[in-house]
Order: sequence, then structure tokens, then C-alpha cells
Amino acid sequence: MTNRYCLALDLVNDPQLIGEYEAYHRDVWPEIKKSITDSGITAMEIYRAGNRLFMIMETDASFSFERKGAMDATNPKVQEWEQLMWKYQQAIPVAKEGEKWVMMDRIFSL
Repeated sequence: MTNRYCLALDLVNDPQLIGEYEAYHRDVWPEIKKSITDSGITAMEIYRAGNRLFMIMETDASFSFERKGAMDATNPKVQEWEQLMWKYQQAIPVAKEGEKWVMMDRIFSL
């Protein structure tokens, strides 16, 4: 069983910072990649339009956002990465306090 999730996030609207963010994502730390796959995420893509990011995640049956959050909370390298990424990221207007990636609602499917 595969699930697909689509999420949105904004970047700080600064071309230099956006360039740095993309550079980090061209060479994601191996510990971060491992934390992603260990959580049950089988595929992940991030797209950018201006300063808006759109992420598509495909997961297996073992994945849950709660489990991923618990795993990340105890992983110092993930915490280091997330702290670094906040330099570049900002919540979209509909995000709750402290929320980064916001789940998008599917409004059409073919």
C-alpha cells in the first residue's frame, strides 16, 4: 500500500538564500536521506515556483507523521538540519504556529 502526501512551504524571498537552499538540496546529508527512508518514505520530490515549495511524498504502510516526528525528535543530525533549514524557510500564511510544511488538500484528480 502506497500513500501520497502533498505539502507546501515558503522560502524567505531572497535570491541568495534560495540559491543556498537549493545547493543544500543538491547534496542532502546522508543522515537526512537515511532518516527519510527509515521512516517509511519511499519517494520524495520538492518543486519550487518563486519562493513557494511543493513537496510530494510517497510512503509505505509503516509511515505516519507521528512516527516520523518522534524519530526526528531523537535524531541530533535531523535536528541540526531542521535548525539550519529555518534560515531559509518561512511558514505559508495558513500554517499554524511553529508549523513548517503544511498538508495540501487535493481538489482534483483524473
